[in-house]
Amino acid sequence: MPIVVDIDVMLARRKMSVGELAERVGITPANLAVLKNGRAKAVRFTTLEALCEALDCQPGDLLRQEPAHDGERAGANGA
Repeated sequence: MPIVVDIDVMLARRKMSVGELAERVGITPANLAVLKNGRAKAVRFTTLEALCEALDCQPGDLLRQEPAHDGERAGANGA
């Protein structure tokens, strides 16, 4: 089941740009784009905490799980 990152939703709600969020969190806009576009394989808890603080939200506001489509692996180990 893929994990979806909803940073775009929170950015729109907070009327904040990607550049402003990246600056507040202390990561590059390129790294934030990787996370925002769903290409990240992992996120550090410290980064997640900083995102939540900057966006005044909870981790569940940024991350959600979607059902897997046919042919997708359940996880890296196939389980």
